[in-house]
Amino acid sequence: MIILAMGAATFLQKAFIPKFGLDLAGGTTVTLSPKTLDNTAPSDESLNRAVNIIRDRVNGTGISDAQVARAGSNILIQIPGAGQEEALKLVSTTAELRFRQVLAVGPAQDQPAALPSEAPSGAPSSSPAASSEPSASSSPAGRTVAKALANPSPSGEPSAQASPEPSASATSAGSDALTPSSPAPNTGNEDPLAGQDLSGIDPQVITEFRALKCSATNFGQGVQDDPDKQYAACDTSGQVKYILDKASVRGTELAGASAGTDSTTGEWIVQVDFKSAGASQFADITRRITSLPAPRNQLATVLDGAVIVAPTINEAIPGGKARISGGFTQTSATQLADQLKYGALPLKFVTSSVVSVSSTLGADQLRGGLISGAIGLAIVMIYLLLYYRGLGLVGIASLGVATVFTYLSVAVLSENAGFRLSLPHIIGLVVSIGITADSFIVFFERIRDEMKEGRRSLRTAVEVAWKRARRTIMVADAVMLIAAIVLYFLAVGDVAGFAFAMGLTTVVDVVVVFLFTKPLMSLVARTKFFAKGHKLSGLDAERMARSETQTLQEA
Repeated sequence: MIILAMGAATFLQKAFIPKFGLDLAGGTTVTLSPKTLDNTAPSDESLNRAVNIIRDRVNGTGISDAQVARAGSNILIQIPGAGQEEALKLVSTTAELRFRQVLAVGPAQDQPAALPSEAPSGAPSSSPAASSEPSASSSPAGRTVAKALANPSPSGEPSAQASPEPSASATSAGSDALTPSSPAPNTGNEDPLAGQDLSGIDPQVITEFRALKCSATNFGQGVQDDPDKQYAACDTSGQVKYILDKASVRGTELAGASAGTDSTTGEWIVQVDFKSAGASQFADITRRITSLPAPRNQLATVLDGAVIVAPTINEAIPGGKARISGGFTQTSATQLADQLKYGALPLKFVTSSVVSVSSTLGADQLRGGLISGAIGLAIVMIYLLLYYRGLGLVGIASLGVATVFTYLSVAVLSENAGFRLSLPHIIGLVVSIGITADSFIVFFERIRDEMKEGRRSLRTAVEVAWKRARRTIMVADAVMLIAAIVLYFLAVGDVAGFAFAMGLTTVVDVVVVFLFTKPLMSLVARTKFFAKGHKLSGLDAERMARSETQTLQEA
């Protein structure tokens, strides 16, 4: 029994205790500084666009309390909680996305044994080692890139048959497929460019390619590549390196990217959509390279100076829609889609500082917020009891249900949508106590008015009063909800958090009044204590007459 009780307590703690934001639980603050090619000051437009893209990166998985804002020419990112490596990785990958034609490809010379001896995609292999993935493929991006490169033959001659043609069932309607293939390993110290067509390649880039060293931990990430020049780069697994042509399409022309499954084969794919200008540029480059021999029929996607994927182009892709397929898992397809979707930054940034924030101050703020909320709730309850007496118990019960419902909503959002409770949220929840009590008071006053004016029974007065009160309650809550929504979308940071809490409690208020307060009041009206107008019920004739006299005197 003790073990079961401990297990239940652990489950309840995880399920019903919300996560806290940076100001309550501590977290990480990252400062990014812009860097341009000519060291000039960046424009306000490019900085503002970068802020929006980074905010989408950090909050791309759901509701979050991460804050992204400008601080002069720098960008300040506050990420709450511990263990935010994934978000930090998204933030640190900040170069502009580019699409470049592959001119030459070869294995990284400092890791000749790291490449697997696997057959091209779709071909069986008799070697056990051929079916195993390279050690660097533990990351989804590395695994994807390892299956998305051209396949030079072992003799060094480029092979036009490196990638099998996709079947018709592998291409979804309205889009075209980009089919990956796999590179052959460097079996010795031969020239990685032997047998490849080097025409049109800048000799200096060839020299840079031969000297380029790649590894799984050092693959050139962070290098700001010039889109108007050819470029030697590693892939993100650190196992393969490329010579890439000038950028054909820039990441700013990307409209979106999403991961999904093929409706026919069920395999994971990445769907890419381009803007109008980007669609035209993408159609031109795919039309030009589709008939070229490998590896020049590949189009590499370069992010932060490293190749994240380089699929073979099997046919021209007009219309601004393309599909990347080939050995994806759900994790690798989602990660590639996120890299494409959130990679089009207009500026290069360097990490100026990474600071961890202690949660000690946050604990004091949380304690103060909870105390103020408890005091406010207690004052409202005392008022309801003094003014409405027994009827005030209905209001207190409704407040209790609203409190529990709000807490559970916060816990569910925290567990499933990445929501983190911060001090502005707590302020919004405390302020909403009075707003929630207003709905009950409107209903109660309507009941008393009906009993005084029409000399109706309590049961009849409750039903008539509800028809009149619910309109007032709905109008008041609608105004509050609209204000919260507008404030949430127009504001950022703490103000947006306050607006979210106000909107949440407004929705809870409507649910509680309609599904709890009104049914409870209908049941209460059937009891003799309230129906007969007991002196402590709050509905006795003497109290209502006194209330009516006070109203006339005030008028």
